[in-house]
Amino acid sequence: MKTLILGGALGLASAIHPLTAIAQAVAPADAPQASATQLDKVVVTAQRRKEGAQDVGIALSVLNGQELTERGVLNVNDLQKHTPSLEAEPAFGGGQPQFRLRGVGFSDYASNNTSTVGIYIDEVALPFAIQTQGLLFDLARVEVLRGPQGTLYGRNSTGGAVNFITNRPTADTHAGLSLEYGSHGALSAQGFVSGALSSELRGRLSVATAQGGAWQFNRLTGDKLGDKDQLALRGQLEWDATRSLNLLLAVHSASDKSDGQGLYLFAPFASGGGAGPSLPADTSRRATGWGLRPEFAQQIGLSADAKPQRDNLNQGASLTAKLDLGATELSSITAYSRLRRKELGDWDASQFAESDEFFNSRVKVVSQELRLASTGNQAFEWVAGAYFSKEKLDEQFFSDFSHVPGIGASALTRYRQQAQASALFGQGSWRLSPQLKLIAGLRYEHEKRELRGLTTGFISPPFAFVPPTDRDLSSKEPSGKLALEYQQTRDLLFYGSLSRGVKSGGFTAYNTTNVAQLAAFQPEVLWAYEAGFKSEPTRSLRINGAVFHYDYRNQQVLSTVYDPVSKGPIGRIANAPKSKIDGFELELQWQPSTGLEIAQYLGYKKGSYTQFSSVDAQASIAAGKEVSKDFAGTSLSFPKLSYGGAVAYQWLAGGYKLRAEGHYSYRDKLEATRLIFTPEYDVASYWLADASLSLTPASSPWTVTLWGRNLFNQKYDQTRNFFIDAKVAASGQPATFGVRLNYAL
Repeated sequence: MKTLILGGALGLASAIHPLTAIAQAVAPADAPQASATQLDKVVVTAQRRKEGAQDVGIALSVLNGQELTERGVLNVNDLQKHTPSLEAEPAFGGGQPQFRLRGVGFSDYASNNTSTVGIYIDEVALPFAIQTQGLLFDLARVEVLRGPQGTLYGRNSTGGAVNFITNRPTADTHAGLSLEYGSHGALSAQGFVSGALSSELRGRLSVATAQGGAWQFNRLTGDKLGDKDQLALRGQLEWDATRSLNLLLAVHSASDKSDGQGLYLFAPFASGGGAGPSLPADTSRRATGWGLRPEFAQQIGLSADAKPQRDNLNQGASLTAKLDLGATELSSITAYSRLRRKELGDWDASQFAESDEFFNSRVKVVSQELRLASTGNQAFEWVAGAYFSKEKLDEQFFSDFSHVPGIGASALTRYRQQAQASALFGQGSWRLSPQLKLIAGLRYEHEKRELRGLTTGFISPPFAFVPPTDRDLSSKEPSGKLALEYQQTRDLLFYGSLSRGVKSGGFTAYNTTNVAQLAAFQPEVLWAYEAGFKSEPTRSLRINGAVFHYDYRNQQVLSTVYDPVSKGPIGRIANAPKSKIDGFELELQWQPSTGLEIAQYLGYKKGSYTQFSSVDAQASIAAGKEVSKDFAGTSLSFPKLSYGGAVAYQWLAGGYKLRAEGHYSYRDKLEATRLIFTPEYDVASYWLADASLSLTPASSPWTVTLWGRNLFNQKYDQTRNFFIDAKVAASGQPATFGVRLNYAL
């Protein structure tokens, strides 16, 4: 049997969730108007109450809905171009994202484990990373919080949190429409209508779709790949039930029947372990290949000419209730979501059956959060809450290895997983003096995870490598925060904090021939030490910075275990006893003159294992036996440097308002983890640049925008990997250009 070094199962999924995009934040009519060179005040709810972003002693970045549209942020992964220290990699180019913040990430191509970065939509957590992919539309803003979270949030996270806040229903009637056409026949449309249904009831309906855009081609047939077919809807009803009780009901439904992304071969590929036909390395990153055996197509319920594709449906509802009790406010958030995912990928990027993969998954999540918080500006402010969630995942993962010597058949891995979590959390802040504030928070969580009936075997003739196997994991973990804030002047804040963050444990759910691969990995703990400042030297200049040291315990890493059956290493998530990360960030916003806006960010981080011994995958393959290695001192796998910015200029000419805007970002080299990969799998550094030019007639609701993304046609990879003998990469998109028409009432 050939060595399956990654265990065989990448958890793709592009579960569209109606996140959001035509968003115009409307300021109250009586709001004071800032001067032409004065920065607007940014209001956030990062700490579960409305505060100015400059008044909060935490590292966070904020983009409003208009900025998201102007910068071409189409999904959550695009945020990495506009915020420091954030990365999002699509595992094998598919819908399973791997998020990292400040180097704190989780490399897992399966779909059953939680991310180190919590993703929230209107305070509702998305526990599975596959739920986060899809269209962004009708957003008020997004808040990216760096550092461990948990004392104010429904779920724990070690890396940070990304909060999407949608536009709420309005008392006045508003409507908007955006139409966009771009390269490769890409067409998208987004719209909303909002207004009062009665004196106490308001509603909002938002819709978005994306079609076309195929930018890849089959290297043998020339067939196109990459067309989108997405549709998302969101409806909201907000009711002032009494003078003190407000209810917000939100429902969403989104489908994704798009083509998947193809991989390209960055090295020659000899099929059949070298005994079959060979393919040269691709000279174009747009080239790819695919093909299904008729027997495998019948097993997964698709036609034999099917392309890499997905057929996903994501639906859900939430009810948010807020009760004003005078000195306190009681909040309740009840949510339900479900995802049906059918996704086909071709991981050998060829017409051969060396690793054709198909996911058939069903996810259900129920959650309830209760919070009681003080109101008003008091010397002592606090919030206390309880959180409960229940998750169910039922997954079948099909793999066709029919052209692999020693296997010669298609395989199926199936399992069920349930998780139940309950937590109590709270945080308080004491104003010790007019300038000094003490913040303390605590969380205690009990979580139980159950893996049921995981088995891997041939489909025809039936043969099980591993019989149905159960695993259990129960954990009780505290987390907390202790911080000081010193407001030296109205425009200068210093802060320092010590936090303990926790990420849930879990199970390795890949194709397996060895039950040792199924051992549970334990929760990881992150001790975070941070110091920072927030400043506004002038009304037109804002500079924020932070330095941090992270002390990891039981970091969850993609490692290997030696398999005596296949005589090689197979993928397993393990706990590294000790590791560390150090880094800093700087952010700048400046309006030096009327109409000119400048934004810059810089992030740097480095990390290494300080205590960790594991199987040396490459040495074991070469030796044909298990070889272990001490990885202490080995660098952690993430880009060290991130840099980016935006420059915009707005002016009036002949009765028209014009706005020119450019954005750029740099991502450093990603050194692939040396636990598994050799240097040829490193992802090279790259620059990206986008630009747009908008024209709005005076006193008109119309705006026309010409845009370009990846202007200089930078050729770059998002990730590199291998499966069996194929060395593959997921390419970033080439240069695209288009036009957008916006209309808003």
